[in-house]
Amino acid sequence: MEWELSALWQGLGWPLARLCFFVALGLLVGTLIEALNWARFVAVLATPLTRTARLTDVSGAAFSMAFFSGVSANTMLADAHAQGRISDRELLFSNLFNSLPTFFLHLPTMYAITRSLVGELANAYVGLAVLAAVLRTGAVVLAGRLLNPPLDEGCIPCRLEESKVRSFREALSRALSRFSRRIRRILGITVPVYVLFFLLQEWGLFAAIEGFMAAHLSFLSWLPPQVVSVIALQSTGELAAGLSALRPLLDQGAIAPNMAVLTLLIGNVLSSPMRTIRHQYPYYAGIFPQRVAVRLIVASQTLRAVSMALVAALYALAAF
Repeated sequence: MEWELSALWQGLGWPLARLCFFVALGLLVGTLIEALNWARFVAVLATPLTRTARLTDVSGAAFSMAFFSGVSANTMLADAHAQGRISDRELLFSNLFNSLPTFFLHLPTMYAITRSLVGELANAYVGLAVLAAVLRTGAVVLAGRLLNPPLDEGCIPCRLEESKVRSFREALSRALSRFSRRIRRILGITVPVYVLFFLLQEWGLFAAIEGFMAAHLSFLSWLPPQVVSVIALQSTGELAAGLSALRPLLDQGAIAPNMAVLTLLIGNVLSSPMRTIRHQYPYYAGIFPQRVAVRLIVASQTLRAVSMALVAALYALAAF
């Protein structure tokens, strides 16, 4: 019984507690930054991009907020959408637009894990992932320019300045009020969904999907057989699992470094569906209405997969 409780804590309790802590911390910091209106400083830097993409001041502020907390940025967009201040189309574009700062928010952790397991190859893999993130942002800006209606005259920093808080005490009071309201809504849905996916994993669903992926990767038959298992592991949405399986192959000289990088890129593309289910959906469902959450997740993961596939193809052409 003691072992079962320990396993339950390690498998569910601790990861869920860690998730809730970082969601709450990010939301609190982001809400305080929002209340202090510090986002306007970064929004000034984002003005050329937001104006080019024909996105409003709300999108500019959310873009700057995403450098500090993706949860807070999405909460800001969700509130603005619920109040009718941004349209369905702008919500979609803004969420896609925020992929760049959100990516950089997690970049140090991603690089540290990759560097510790595959050494200097991390520079190539992470560098290509950064390139894909930049390409995604460029595509969103171009699409926004072509598809969004022209903006009214005005400036982002001026309109953000209108709601400037005059004292830290006032900002803290406002932040705590917003935090209390938002965290209850987010965790009220995130926790049950996370527990559900934990149970699905314990019941063998994800292991079955991993086996299915391994058995149906015939379209990758041109790759060395050793790397198919690495891609199958990474396809479950766990980068560290794929990296751990790749390390012995590199040590034994079974695959060349350029093949290792290409393997990670392909695994990254194929991991998008599982990453959506296991990592992104639980907290998106706590911020947006279900229909909206699904639409945003499908759009963001599709764009992400396409950009990574493009980068992988370019790398393959250059390296082989």
